[in-house]
Amino acid sequence: MLDSTDIRILEELSNNSRIKMKELGEKVHLTGQATADRVAKLEDSGVIEGYTIKVNQAKLGCSIHAFITIITQSISHQPYLAFIKTQKQYLINNYKISGEGCYMLECKFPSHEILDNFLEDLNKYANYKLSIVITKGSANF
Repeated sequence: MLDSTDIRILEELSNNSRIKMKELGEKVHLTGQATADRVAKLEDSGVIEGYTIKVNQAKLGCSIHAFITIITQSISHQPYLAFIKTQKQYLINNYKISGEGCYMLECKFPSHEILDNFLEDLNKYANYKLSIVITKGSANF
């Protein structure tokens, strides 16, 4: 079970996973060594699964951020999944979902023309509903 210090450590690591243990310890009122021990326990128990980076897709030339609800046209999803494997350059995430649709794609595209071509090709394997991200909201409502 996590205590308030563990939760604070997770919040700080979520904001900056490259923070030094001494600095993290100061933020959560522990020594650097005690903080490192806590982080190691969180890693060993599987609470922390890994560390990653955030990539600014717009700076990579992909200014269109889209969510696409996928409704497969048949019981077999293999044709759709095979198609998606060929489109990894546009995919951020491919979630299998319940509710309206079978999958939820999170994608990035450098232009509307490329998005349109992707959707035309996708439509050979599945129907879809497209949502374009206008702005990213804050997690701190």
